[in-house]
Amino acid sequence: MKTVLTFLLFMHGLIHVLGFAKAIDFGNLTQFSKQISLPMGVIWLVTGLLFVLSSVLIVFKKDVWPILALIAVLISQILIIIAWKDAKFGTIANMMILMAAIIGLGTQNFHNSFRKDVLSVMDNSTMANKTVSENDLIGLPKIVQDYLRYVGVVDMPKINNVRIVFEGEMRDKGKDWFNFTSKQYNFIRPPSRFFFMKAKIKGLPINGYHKYNIEGARMHIKLLSLFPVVDIDGPKMFPTETVTFLNDLCLFAPAALIDDRIRWETIDELSVRASFTTNGTSISAILHFNEKGQLVNFVSNDRYSVSEMKTFPFSTPVKNYQNINGYNLPTYGEAIWHYPDGEFIYGKFNVKHIDYNVSNQISKEDENIQ
Repeated sequence: MKTVLTFLLFMHGLIHVLGFAKAIDFGNLTQFSKQISLPMGVIWLVTGLLFVLSSVLIVFKKDVWPILALIAVLISQILIIIAWKDAKFGTIANMMILMAAIIGLGTQNFHNSFRKDVLSVMDNSTMANKTVSENDLIGLPKIVQDYLRYVGVVDMPKINNVRIVFEGEMRDKGKDWFNFTSKQYNFIRPPSRFFFMKAKIKGLPINGYHKYNIEGARMHIKLLSLFPVVDIDGPKMFPTETVTFLNDLCLFAPAALIDDRIRWETIDELSVRASFTTNGTSISAILHFNEKGQLVNFVSNDRYSVSEMKTFPFSTPVKNYQNINGYNLPTYGEAIWHYPDGEFIYGKFNVKHIDYNVSNQISKEDENIQ
């Protein structure tokens, strides 16, 4: 769709240049039955250049393109009305560009709410300068110590925040899989998680934003970034997103498990219970490990299924450990609801990139949504 829109803008712009060519009597332009004055010809030229510039800005992922495209459409339609007999079919292209520009602006505004939330926490957070030592592991269950050593947190910096990029597939119960890409920022103190997802369902763009901080939790999903499909922010969302936050720490920011907000209970040699308390809410999960010291599953009974707003057992089995920025971490995981009628895998996640202790400027990859 991006390629089609870029081509449409470029070609529509070139067609407008013909109005200027008619005004200066360049070539035999039979498309125009009436003469165009030079001042009007200049307006045709400027409008065409605005369309062409908009197409170039899309290629270079500049967020200003919808504004220029809207200005061009407005001027173009006035020109078309003036020369209606010769240019009326240009209205079709203008309507298509108008719709695309409105969707582009909606997407940018939705994405900017994510950016602003991330920056508001990042600007007020302090960076960790200390490193994790063997002494920091004292008091943790043995299997958790083994896991942290296996991951490689000792002598690595303590974690203040983490940025994760995923690609994968998701689905609702009874519906088909759809592909998605996502990026998220987690901040350790105060606990915050900002997750932005882009997807297409039956060819239509769907964007989703999960926001979690001490003020609450919200899941907001929009069709075309304009029309709300899901908007949930009730009190049950906070423990749900707290489970997700702890899940992220366990799997992708394990150095952050050295935390006085987490209470540990050893179950057996290869499993422990972790209970995390924040903002007056306590949730827990059982962590399952293998003999290598790898965390292989995370199971919690404290997460609500948003489709039914009831708690069901929730798990995230993971595998394919690889070195990412100096840590041995899983690169593939699944999200599973354990309903009374059986397991339902609703998400498959492939890790594409992880950064730790991101500076006080949002990642350049997240500066725009193109």
